[in-house]
Amino acid sequence: MLRSAVDLTRDLAEARPGIYWPDMLVSAAIGYGSLALAILTQHIGVAIAAGVVAAIALYRALLFIHELTHIHKNALPGFRFAWNLLVGIPMLIPSLMYEGVHTLHHARTRYGTADDPEYLSLALMKPWSLPVFLLTAVLLPPALLFRFAILTPLGVLFPPLRRFVWERFSSLSINPQFRRRPPEGAFRRMVFWQELGASAWAITLLGSTYFLGWRPLLIIMAVQAFAAVLNQLRTLVAHLWENEGEAMTVTAQYLDSVNVPPPAFLAPVWAPVGLRYHALHHLLPSMPYHALGEAHRRLHAHLGGQSTYEQASYPGLFMLLGRLARNTMRKD
Repeated sequence: MLRSAVDLTRDLAEARPGIYWPDMLVSAAIGYGSLALAILTQHIGVAIAAGVVAAIALYRALLFIHELTHIHKNALPGFRFAWNLLVGIPMLIPSLMYEGVHTLHHARTRYGTADDPEYLSLALMKPWSLPVFLLTAVLLPPALLFRFAILTPLGVLFPPLRRFVWERFSSLSINPQFRRRPPEGAFRRMVFWQELGASAWAITLLGSTYFLGWRPLLIIMAVQAFAAVLNQLRTLVAHLWENEGEAMTVTAQYLDSVNVPPPAFLAPVWAPVGLRYHALHHLLPSMPYHALGEAHRRLHAHLGGQSTYEQASYPGLFMLLGRLARNTMRKD
């Protein structure tokens, strides 16, 4: 299966700037425009509708952070800098929160183990763990604000605090046992500038309440919380979460991951930027998001509907949530 995936998709492996740049920029523009409307309007219905549009658009723009961890550093000149400047830092999720962390999830000897920062055996937990896991996303905006506006400046004065914050509050991980190693080399310099920018912006946001009141900041945080819940919902169905911590074969890792191919028409909303093909992404981690649909079609045609490849495909979000919930109930 892996050999077929590589052989059939060699011509799709190049990241296309003509797709990446417009997609990211238009998503960000729609998101910020809708967010401004939500803040400025006095009509509650318009504010809610604009806030929903802003959350969905900014969620899509934010998920380009996933692409930044996989594309070659020379593939899209300036894209990482522009994304951080326009999306990552304003949303207080600079790429340092994912780069150097997500690739550990793809390490073949780490996936699904205690050393995987992005894996929890959710299917083996208690039923109440799922709503708790989902609702903790609501706390992300105030947590990020506190991390960059308060803890980052204090970390300059107190190095032990900085080490603690880096180890535990500097990655988009779901494994509470994960401890991040100190940054090194060129990445360390990038972390410095990203933290400086995010800290300055977080302090500015807090300071704006003195002049503008709390309403704009609370709307911003509500939009970000909605986007975070969407991402947490996507995370719940990105894998089956059935591994108990032991190392897994490549095939087992693939089958523990999930594709939601067409005709699931809502998948591009809750799993944008190619993440509806999450199992395929684990086969071909460096494949650009815009090529995953064509790669899936080729593999489906070549391997057939009864192949191992097709066993990772599911019809939609609610079916996957139901399966996960039933598994937790069996463990209760």
